[in-house]
Amino acid sequence: MATVTYENVTKKFDDTAAVRDFTLQVADGEFMVLVGPSGCGKSTALRMLAGLEKVSDGRILIGERVVNNVAPQSRDIAMVFQSYALYPHMTVYDNLAFGLRNHKVPKKEIDRRVRKAADILDLDPLIKRKPKQLSGGQRQRVALGRAIVREPEAFLMDEPLSNLDAQLRVQTRAEILKLQESLGTTTIYVTHDQVEAMTMGDRIAVMKLGVLQQVGPPEELYRDPHNVFVAGFIGSPAMNLVSAAVIDGVGGSDRIAGFRPEHVDLGNSRADGVSFEARVEVVEYLGDEQLVHMTRKETSLQAKLPVEEKLSNGQELTFSVPRDKLLLFDAQTEERVRA
Repeated sequence: MATVTYENVTKKFDDTAAVRDFTLQVADGEFMVLVGPSGCGKSTALRMLAGLEKVSDGRILIGERVVNNVAPQSRDIAMVFQSYALYPHMTVYDNLAFGLRNHKVPKKEIDRRVRKAADILDLDPLIKRKPKQLSGGQRQRVALGRAIVREPEAFLMDEPLSNLDAQLRVQTRAEILKLQESLGTTTIYVTHDQVEAMTMGDRIAVMKLGVLQQVGPPEELYRDPHNVFVAGFIGSPAMNLVSAAVIDGVGGSDRIAGFRPEHVDLGNSRADGVSFEARVEVVEYLGDEQLVHMTRKETSLQAKLPVEEKLSNGQELTFSVPRDKLLLFDAQTEERVRA
């Protein structure tokens, strides 16, 4: 296991900077998630760490060793991709053992590592099967097993669950978390799915257009976003972000008001609340709650409410938000404005 450090790392493709001045310290044994929309530079940052992309500027360290000019196979990392990339003609056992055989690891040691990985990932019953006889989730577990047998300093995972259906994604997510906890290996995990990021990461690094926006524990990014982008990206459904002039008594057009749908109350029962009138447009029934789409001053808003009081399209109602849940941002810089 080892720390991973990015020091002012930049990656350019011709004149385009895919990653700009990226600085991040990943602790020994930490599960760090890089998250952001497509094209934000998260996969490029991971590929530079793996040695699959050359660093244009800055330094990357694994432990105390600068690895900018170290060959990928000498970096002591293991990577799991979106594609399983299993050898179709080989059994699960041989797929797990293949990389170790190439590195001339002794046969007994190969067997020990393969058996250990198969036990951890519950692959024992599948050990003699070939990939075509496996489900998508089983193939992904074999891909994870290939990384485990390396016993690397760090695991790098690039969108490893995106080929799985929703139910299998949740199940495999839990398996990866249990695996990382039991092995204690430093893990850097790339995803565009903020729900995945929130549920998996010890810390999350949010990226936009190659620039690191904010890094911190999931609850910190949810509760205390530094700018409009992080506020809107973290949380599901997304935070309401509107001109502060839309909500009376909050601010003028030079401010953006942000509040989460789950912090909206029906009525104006709170003494510390900021209230507003809005028209119900659509109500989505979700079983234990309802997601209400509404408009105020031609601006769309959302509220996540209990289902006890059924709302109907076209109703004009009063809603409120606790003042301590209302965030303000500068409309020009989009940075957080603190009271």
